Amino acid sequence: MCFGKCAKCIGYKLLIFAVFCMVANILLYFPNGETRYASEYRLSKYTRCLHGIVGGGLLIFIPAAVFISLEHENCCGCGGHENCGKSCAMLSSVLAAFIGILGSGYCIIISALGLSHGPYCLASTENAWIYPFHNSSGEYLLERNRWSECQEPRNIVEWNVTLFSILLFLGGVEFILCSIQVINGFIGGVYEMCCHREEVNTSIQKITTRLLRIKVSFKTLLQSLRTESCCTQHPCGSIIGWVWFLYA
Repeated sequence: MCFGKCAKCIGYKLLIFAVFCMVANILLYFPNGETRYASEYRLSKYTRCLHGIVGGGLLIFIPAAVFISLEHENCCGCGGHENCGKSCAMLSSVLAAFIGILGSGYCIIISALGLSHGPYCLASTENAWIYPFHNSSGEYLLERNRWSECQEPRNIVEWNVTLFSILLFLGGVEFILCSIQVINGFIGGVYEMCCHREEVNTSIQKITTRLLRIKVSFKTLLQSLRTESCCTQHPCGSIIGWVWFLYA
């Protein structure tokens, strides 16, 4: 089933991207590999939103697992028909894809806000822990000469910009892949449903043909018995005649 193979391919890609998202979000907690800023709560508020761990990570594992299992998913309990089960499985993958869209969308939004708002750092202009770029609407990204305003943590602007950009990219790719699976799952489900209906119609035609053959054979048998009874004047001839009258 090509729809299942496509879903399986998407599932493996989502699995890889989800792991990368979780790693990138974890790195945001440790600027330059130092742990003291996390313990002192001196990190950007968008870092603590867990958008990479939960949104781009855990919520993506759900659709990824569903998509990977679709290639060999028969779900024969759905009416006892294989194609009906495949149709159920493909359509259920659409719901899983929406969970992935929700998680990746959350990752995209928080990453974009984290880039726009800038890092939380010890600013040289105020000599205090603030968001020195929160009023720049992201323009600081093009003004690298202002990045030195953050004195601590060291190179925090580069650290945040790099990791939030990675999360924004990964979240966007996850969003696109889940959207593709929505289309793939819907088309695959409808296709399998149509195939199932064709098989049902074929089965009905075969059963009808067999019943007609049985009817013809039975009529032939009755006719031969009636003829024989009439010739021999058997006492059962009248009964067979009535059966022939009612059946014919």
